[in-house]
Amino acid sequence: MVQPPSTPPLDPQQIQQFLSSVLSQRGPSSLPYTEDTKWLIRQHLLSLASHYHSLQPKTATFTHNDGRTVNLLQADGTIPMPFQGVTYNIPVIIWLIESYPRYPPVVYVNPTRDMIIKRPHPHVSPSGLVSIPYLQNWIYPSSNLVDLVANLGSAFSHDPPLYSQRRSNPNPNPPSYGQQQPQRVAAAASGYHPSPYGRVQPPRTEDAAVVYKRNAVNKLVEMVHGDIIKMTKEREAEMEGLFSAQAVLRRREEEINKGLKEMQDEKEALEQKLQVVLMSTDVLDTWVRNNEGKTKNLGKTVEDVDVDEVFHCADALSEQMFDCTAADLAIEDTIYSLDKAVQEGAVPFDQYLRNVRLLSREQFFHRATAAKVRAAQMQDQVASMAARAQHSLYGAP
Repeated sequence: MVQPPSTPPLDPQQIQQFLSSVLSQRGPSSLPYTEDTKWLIRQHLLSLASHYHSLQPKTATFTHNDGRTVNLLQADGTIPMPFQGVTYNIPVIIWLIESYPRYPPVVYVNPTRDMIIKRPHPHVSPSGLVSIPYLQNWIYPSSNLVDLVANLGSAFSHDPPLYSQRRSNPNPNPPSYGQQQPQRVAAAASGYHPSPYGRVQPPRTEDAAVVYKRNAVNKLVEMVHGDIIKMTKEREAEMEGLFSAQAVLRRREEEINKGLKEMQDEKEALEQKLQVVLMSTDVLDTWVRNNEGKTKNLGKTVEDVDVDEVFHCADALSEQMFDCTAADLAIEDTIYSLDKAVQEGAVPFDQYLRNVRLLSREQFFHRATAAKVRAAQMQDQVASMAARAQHSLYGAP
C-alpha cells in the first residue's frame, strides 16, 4: 500500500469543517455510513485528532477482498510506540469500514520505503493487516479510536512490527529498532528520542477531567444503546402479538365471508324454487278454472261415466302430449312383458331382440316429440302469465 504524500496537519476547526462536509453529503458521492451513526463517527475522529495530532482524517478509496471499491473515511499518520525507553512513530492507516462503529475498523501498518514488516509477527500479517485483542473484542458503542490507538501502541511496544533496512549495512538481516543503540544514545544526550519514522512525539499525559468526561459520555451512550435495544425487543414482541391477532381476525373474516356467501347462495336457490312453485300454482289454478264446468256433464253415478270422456285436452299441444305420453308408457309396459316372457322361455331370444329394437325406436320418437311439445307449452305458459300480469297492472282503473 502506497503512503499518500504528506500534508500539513489540519487544526481542530478545519477537521470539524472537513468531517461535517463529507458526512453531510447526499447522493452518489455520499459516504456509505448509516445516518444514525454519522454523529458518533464524527465524534470518534475528532477525539482521535485531539489526542493524536499525527493522525489526520481523510477520505480515500478502499478495495475489498472481493474487488469492490468504496469511498471511506480513514485516519492516516503515525502512532507513538515506546520501546526500550525510546518513543518511535509507527505509520498506520485506520479505515472506517461501512459497518463502523458497530463493527471494528480495519487497521494496516503502512511502512515507508526504508521499512519492512517483521515476519512472523503475532499481530501484523505480511500484508500489513493488524489484528489485536481490542479489535477482536470490539464492543459497540463503548469501543472507540482513542483506546484503539493506545492498545496498538502497547501491543507494538512488546514486539515492534517494522524493521529499518539500511542499504549500506552488509548484514542481510536488517536490524530492528531496538538494535539502533547509537541513534538512541545520541538522542538521549540531546534530550529527544528521534524515530526513524519521522517526527518525535513527547510523552503525553491526559487530563483527568477529560478522561472522566470521555468515560462518562461512553457510559451514557452505552446505557442509551442498551435502553434502545430493550425497547426494540419489547416493540418487536408487541408487533408479533399484533400480527398474530391480525392473522386470527383475517381468518375469522374469511370464515364469515364464506358463511355469508353460502347463505346468499341458499337464498337464491330458495327464490328459484319459489318461482317454480308459483308457476306450478298458476298452472294448476288455470287448469281448475278451465275445467270447472266439465263436472256438470258427468252422469249421476260413477259407473255411467266414460273414462275417455272425463278428461279432455285443452288444446292441440296438450292432446299431442297426452298421446305421446300414453304411447311411451304402453311401450314401456310391452317391453316389461317381453322381459318376463323371455325369462320364462315363452318367447325366443332372437324374436325378443327384434321386438325390443323396434319398440325402443318407436319409444324414442314418442319421447322426442313429447320433449318438443313440453318446450312449446312452457313458452305458451310464460307468454300467458306475462299477458295476465300486464293486464292486471294496466287494465285496472
